[in-house]
Amino acid sequence: MPAESKVEKIPIGISSCLLGEKVRYDGGHKYNSYIVTTLGNRFEYRSFCPEMNIGLGVPRNTIRLIDVDNQTRCVGTVDSDFDVTDRLKTCATEQTPWISTIYGYIFKKGSPSCGIEKVKIYRNEQLERNGIGIYARAIMDHFPTLPIEDEDRLNDPLIRECFIENVILYKRWREQQ
Repeated sequence: MPAESKVEKIPIGISSCLLGEKVRYDGGHKYNSYIVTTLGNRFEYRSFCPEMNIGLGVPRNTIRLIDVDNQTRCVGTVDSDFDVTDRLKTCATEQTPWISTIYGYIFKKGSPSCGIEKVKIYRNEQLERNGIGIYARAIMDHFPTLPIEDEDRLNDPLIRECFIENVILYKRWREQQ
């Protein structure tokens, strides 16, 4: 009987809610079975929730992105004086040691902390969908070559295949540094 070959899983970061962790503002999660079961055969997940990390707790009031003098701020929806922008940026900086050991990151779509594109942002009370979550933006700035994607875009087979290939290539490139 031939010995089974064990496939080495590649470590990547992931928004905790996508793994079923109850970290969302309403005490819920956004478990994604495809990511957990199918992609989980290739990847070893390192889950993280920046909103929990900065002490927002569960349940909590929601936060949103607003434009203040051409700067994106992340504030409470109930109390706009409750601003967590700098805390989320600091949180991202504090994560650089473990993020430097991963080869990709899957973020939560639409999140004011973790969304990578088309996040709701309010400019003069007008809603636009062209924001980027504060934590995700800081990670992208710190690690501009790190392959990233959001869970919704991974439903597209071509995008998913490109993400997997980019993670593999990024790992090979980093191992040769």
